[in-house]
Amino acid sequence: MPPKVEEAFELFSEEAQTLLLEMRQCIFDIATRHDLGPVSEELKWGQPSYSVKSGSPVRLDWSDRSPGQCQLLFHCQTRLVETFREIYSDCLNFEGNRAIVLKMDALPSHTVVTHCLELALTYKRVKHLPLLGV
Repeated sequence: MPPKVEEAFELFSEEAQTLLLEMRQCIFDIATRHDLGPVSEELKWGQPSYSVKSGSPVRLDWSDRSPGQCQLLFHCQTRLVETFREIYSDCLNFEGNRAIVLKMDALPSHTVVTHCLELALTYKRVKHLPLLGV
């Protein structure tokens, strides 16, 4: 992990750090499983950001202003959050067209979150399909 990204994680609460490090590992696992190539890991807007050539970047965030939740942030001009809302509105919380909000006291299933991350990391391959091919 690049030092600046590691420093950003250290600013998260212990609970948020645990959850977001799991999300980070999930991103790397998806990239390997789907042969998406190397994962770029850097800071964007002070947040750990992950991207692959075939996808749209995913940023991870936590704020002490909302200590009970974390966010998975997506590029707001994609159809990602719109699609997630269409298929997972019964089990995910959203912020506008840019984020999935993970409430730490009521986390969604790992399968659902993994599917959303897969769609983000393969976005350029599926963006032309209705509901991103879901």
